[in-house]
Amino acid sequence: MSDSKKHKKKEIMIEDEKAEEKNEEIKEDQIEEEKEESKSEEKITQLENEVAELKDKLLRKAAEFENYKRRTENDQLNLLTYAAESFIQRLLPVVDDFERSLQHINEAQEVDAIKQGLKLIYDKFMKVLDDQGVKKMESVGEPFNVDYHEALLQRPDDSVEPHTVLEEIEKGYMYKDKVIRHAKVIVSEDKEPEVNNNSENDESSEEEKDS
Repeated sequence: MSDSKKHKKKEIMIEDEKAEEKNEEIKEDQIEEEKEESKSEEKITQLENEVAELKDKLLRKAAEFENYKRRTENDQLNLLTYAAESFIQRLLPVVDDFERSLQHINEAQEVDAIKQGLKLIYDKFMKVLDDQGVKKMESVGEPFNVDYHEALLQRPDDSVEPHTVLEEIEKGYMYKDKVIRHAKVIVSEDKEPEVNNNSENDESSEEEKDS
């Protein structure tokens, strides 16, 4: 074989080796790309699963919140509807006492016994009101105050200062710190100014002298 042919053959072999190396590199690149694609697909699948899980949790929380909101609204409605229930329950024994008294009132022989029974029922009723924060206002002898009193009329009374409550026509009541009914009262009038008798006597004397 001539040298030129050997050289040519060697060049071909070198080119084949280069081509083969190139193909190996391409294959390796393809394998790397496939691995990256596989990783990306796995990541996408993982993210999709996480999104689905979060969406499911969100829907559950939204449903739980709606149930909580509905229960709260029902509780508030029941609270407003039956707010006086405990108070009414405490009044029922007083009603029972009144009914028993009415049943036996015709059989009572002494007026004092009836009075005593009514007084006990009244005290029991006022105790229920007091426990609920309802207080009776004591107005007689107090200065008139528009925040607590409603004046029905005035009358003269020299024994007290002007604008003093003399009498209660109707009791006033407070619920905790709020006036729920003003007391209807009679109030003392302003005192009339005293007439200076000395000045009148002086004027009379002057008139007598002139005459």
